[in-house]
Amino acid sequence: MTSFCRQEGINRKTFYAIRARARSQGQAAALEPGSTRPASSPPRISDQVGRQALEVRASLEASGLDHGPVSVHGKMTGMDLQAPSPASLARVFRREDVSRPEPRKRPRAAWRRFVYPAPNACWQMDATEYVLAGGRKAVIFQLIDDHSRLAVASLAADAETSQAAIEVFDKGVAAHGVPQRLLTDNGAALNPTRRGQHGRPAEHVGALGVEPITSKPYHPTTQGKNERPHQALPGRITPQQAWDTTPAAEPPRPPADRADEPVAVGGLVAPALLTPGQAERTIAPNGLVHLKGIRFLVSHHHSHQRVAVTWDTQRIIFATAGGRSWLSTPSPSPAPPTPPTPPTVTQVLRLRTLNGFGHKQIATKQTAKALVRYISQSSSVASL
Repeated sequence: MTSFCRQEGINRKTFYAIRARARSQGQAAALEPGSTRPASSPPRISDQVGRQALEVRASLEASGLDHGPVSVHGKMTGMDLQAPSPASLARVFRREDVSRPEPRKRPRAAWRRFVYPAPNACWQMDATEYVLAGGRKAVIFQLIDDHSRLAVASLAADAETSQAAIEVFDKGVAAHGVPQRLLTDNGAALNPTRRGQHGRPAEHVGALGVEPITSKPYHPTTQGKNERPHQALPGRITPQQAWDTTPAAEPPRPPADRADEPVAVGGLVAPALLTPGQAERTIAPNGLVHLKGIRFLVSHHHSHQRVAVTWDTQRIIFATAGGRSWLSTPSPSPAPPTPPTPPTVTQVLRLRTLNGFGHKQIATKQTAKALVRYISQSSSVASL
């Protein structure tokens, strides 16, 4: 038998399995591929439970009641029967062809609002830092109602402390009553329960019967309704201010095969292009031609080709090696003069010789700043 298995290229385990099938099911069955289905499937709903679910569904339908998977699950649970999950019941009903599949029907959870059902069911508390006109920093506590987003109370404090949190909560209770829950983050001044610590605000609200709850760590979107009013505080940056103070992204390059004219991508024109001239260049693999410190995007389809470039103060012309004019573009604008950079405090502190001051060591930064102003207005640094 061993030599037979070696000759046929099979192992002994396969040989014994085929022989067992031939003895139990016949030689013809041993030649057909067997089923890969497992011998048992414990999570599978038994036929008896499936028949019970169908009977409960038929009974609810006959009574004119809702007979969906959720209702059947609830009814079977109330009758002390083995109740599969609603998803399993839905599969059973589809398999028995007693329900109509509706894949485009919105799930029931899609109609549920992310909000508590009534005012005072839950309050949200959060604090944000705010810079005053004189540069002094303050912390503003904001307390809102989760259902209506009403600003229940607010308080400005010197720092984010437990005492300030208690004061703003008591202020809201005096105006609108006691809520059922208070949602905060996991800050040490609000509710550090998840850190294994006890917080004064949590103990204070708990004494009134309020349930203190917190968000998941590092998940500020839970307090999104309270985070949004922070942006409406006076003095916070507006979208227009963000646009004006942030450098804009560079514009995209046009496709080289669709551009009618080459594009200068290397900045302003160098002084060498202010006078007419000509030169020969090779187009780089990325379609660029370097000329006097400026890169011109010509065409990557003509990479590694030689071009003759002729320029004056008005236009730059790209021609083939044979002299045929190929592309033309206006000359870039001249670069503006670079203003002198005033010396820094560090440079002045290292200064040994100054015009009009002789050899002396700068003692303090206050003196250095005064010298910076003097140098910027009247003279320049002689040596460092």
